[in-house]
Order: sequence, then structure tokens, then C-alpha cells
Amino acid sequence: MERRTLGNTDIKVSSICLGTMTWGEQNTQDEAFTQLDMAMDYGVNFIDTAEMYPVPPKAETYTATETIIGNWLKQRGHHKDLILASKICGPGFDYMDGGRLMTPEHIEKAVEGSLKRLGVESIDLYQLHWPDRNTNFFGKLGYEHLNDFDGTPIEETIDALEALIKAGKIRQYGLSNETPWGAMEHLRISRNKGMNPPVSIQNPYNLLNRTFEVGLAEIAHRENLGLLAYSPLAFGTLSGKYLNNAKPKGARITLYERFQRYNSTESRKAIEAYVNLAKEHHLDPAQMALAYVTGRSFVTTNIIGATNLTQLESNLRSSSLDLSTGVLESIEAIHKRFPNPAP
Repeated sequence: MERRTLGNTDIKVSSICLGTMTWGEQNTQDEAFTQLDMAMDYGVNFIDTAEMYPVPPKAETYTATETIIGNWLKQRGHHKDLILASKICGPGFDYMDGGRLMTPEHIEKAVEGSLKRLGVESIDLYQLHWPDRNTNFFGKLGYEHLNDFDGTPIEETIDALEALIKAGKIRQYGLSNETPWGAMEHLRISRNKGMNPPVSIQNPYNLLNRTFEVGLAEIAHRENLGLLAYSPLAFGTLSGKYLNNAKPKGARITLYERFQRYNSTESRKAIEAYVNLAKEHHLDPAQMALAYVTGRSFVTTNIIGATNLTQLESNLRSSSLDLSTGVLESIEAIHKRFPNPAP
């Protein structure tokens, strides 16, 4: 498994990261343990989680995923080269302190909770799950500025994160679901104050949603703020398993109607085109979609997830797939026909 450098640090992470948001909801603890063992055996050294997980978020299950990982670490022993990433929830959930904000008090409380559940002394990468201000994320388009809805000043958030880095409770911090303006503000303020800047940005990126390329890809390159790409299979739709109105038993979109981001008419047309392209070249559609994401120059790691070992093994094998020039050119042709149908 290829190792890539996380920002301007000495941390090396695998090009494939194991996502965990189904653990405690669609997957049991035993199933999660087996997934972790398989991924580690394959060479993955990077695990991504969040205090909010599992998804869909619920008051009775949030924090369960971190607890499962902590139990695995306690049982298996902490791997010396394992890189752990977690996130503080953004505002919007009343059951988290009345709605988590990126204040120093909330950040410190959230970190302490994650450290306890994970059973570690330090979190390698601590991320802000989404911005504490009115802006576009989670597929929202049509930005409308609200003067009195800016949330916690970014400078206060950075001060709190810097204090945690100095205390050794986190090693680095990263952004998630962030905009170009937000990314540059974090970089500008942290550098002006001589503090540790963010080292990564975790945003959606897949064949149906390449909007990261519009404003953030250049930042990723020039500022060394590499993308941790999430939802690389667009909720599994790029595997083709939902085509022709199929509803596989136990699959995410079958179980949860809320996940409709990649279900537009144009998205379905694009999915069909990508799946047919993969079949024409004797490729697995999911592996082709994953290999495309992993191969982008601005991507540090590709966050995969699975609900069973067959899916996981297939996803892991995508790390050794190099797409031909012909396949890449055909992907671009499809993208021109269906540009970002699910932003």
C-alpha cells in the first residue's frame, strides 16, 4: 500500500483510509473488528472516525463508533504506525451540548471525550467536521450571505486547536466540508499567528461530484492541503448496484431514504455510463471509480467504507489498479456529458 505525506508533516498515511461511519449502526462491533484486521493486513494504516458516528446520526448512537475502535485497540494492542483521525461535530445537533460549536470549551470537551473512547493519549489528526458558520456544504448550492450568522470566529477555533497540539492531545488538525474561503482563512490566520496550519481537508469527491476541482484543488496543491476524499463511491451508487431501481437488501440507500444526494435523473444517467465504461474494459465499476479518485494528484488518501468483507476486499484491491489512458479519456468524455450531476 502506497504511503503519502500528510500536509507539511512527517506523518505518512496509506493511500486508502478505512472509513468507519457504519460501525454501530449497519455493522456490529465484531464485524468492525474483522474489517479493521483485514484493512491492516492489506497495508492500511489510516483510520477515520468522528464523535458523531455512526450515520445516520442519532442521540442514542453517537460516539458508538469511536468506542468500537477503542475496544479494538485495547484488544489488539495499538499498532505503532497506526494513524487515527477523528472529528468534532459541527453545529446542528441539540443532543450535543445544545448544538456543538467550534468554541474553545466545546473543542476541549469533544477532544477529551474522543481520547477517552479511543483509549489513546493523542489523536493524530483532529478535524472540524463542518464549518461553524452559514455557508455551502453537504450539497447545498446557491450561497446566501447572512451577516449575523458567522458562528465562532475562526481565530478562536485555531487558538483552541493550537493549545491542544501544544498539550500533546492532538498532533495536527484538519478541515472537513470546507469552502475555498474557509480553507484560506484557516491557512492565513494560523500562519500570521505562527501557529500550526491545517494539514488536510476532508470533502466529498467522486465521479458524480468533482466540484473540489473548481476552487479547492489549486489550494490543495499550492498550500499542501491534501484532500482526504470521502464518499468516493457516491453512497455506493457508482458500483451500479442501484441501477434499474434495484434495492439491494441491507444497502444504505435501501435502508435510509435520507440518502438521496446521488439519485437525480442526471446522476443515474452518469452512473450507467460509468458502469458501462468499466464493463467495456473488463473492470469492476466500483474499483474503477475508486482508482480514479486515488489517482488524482491533489488526493492524499481515499476514504473507503464497506458493510461486508467482500465489499471491503474489493475496495482495497482498487489501490493496485492503474487506469489506462483510454479509460481516463473516456471518463473525461462522460464528465463533459454529465458535469457534476450531484454536487
